[in-house]
Amino acid sequence: MDKEKIAFHVRGILEAIGEDPDREGLLETPQRVAGMLEEVLEGIQYTNHEIAEMFGKTFECPSSHNDTVVMKDITVFSYCEHHFALMYDMTVNVGYIPNGRVLGLSKIARICDMAAKRLQLQEKLGNDIAEIISEAAGTPDVAVVIKGSHSCMTARGIKNVSARTVTETFRGRFENDSDLRSLVR
Repeated sequence: MDKEKIAFHVRGILEAIGEDPDREGLLETPQRVAGMLEEVLEGIQYTNHEIAEMFGKTFECPSSHNDTVVMKDITVFSYCEHHFALMYDMTVNVGYIPNGRVLGLSKIARICDMAAKRLQLQEKLGNDIAEIISEAAGTPDVAVVIKGSHSCMTARGIKNVSARTVTETFRGRFENDSDLRSLVR
């Protein structure tokens, strides 16, 4: 990420909106924004495959074909790729059916967090998480349910502050099994 270029353009944005980027409160703002973007958009520098490798620590788990791992209420935030607006109060529920190995529990939350640290659409985020979990856990049976608020809906445009978006991504056995899906919802 080119932080110098970001800082240069943030300074230009401040000027374009009529602010004085040389006033005391804004002197370091371009650099702070560049640092913030480097942190909150860290996931841009990795492919889904690289994230799966990074957080793909698994453990042997002799299981039956009916065992399911579900982790709920993983909190993340992201930025809408259409408006650069914050997607917030987001919770992610992830379920998968192990195929002889299970992911370390913290890895599930880390995968969700890193996938969210990109310019995203909530629908795409669900697909990215499902793809990464599938590869990392070595199973085609994955479910991802995301609920979130979008500031492009709540703070601008329609300004509907109570609107929440729910997206569901079901793969493998979750696609056709309503009982499995209900575990993740």
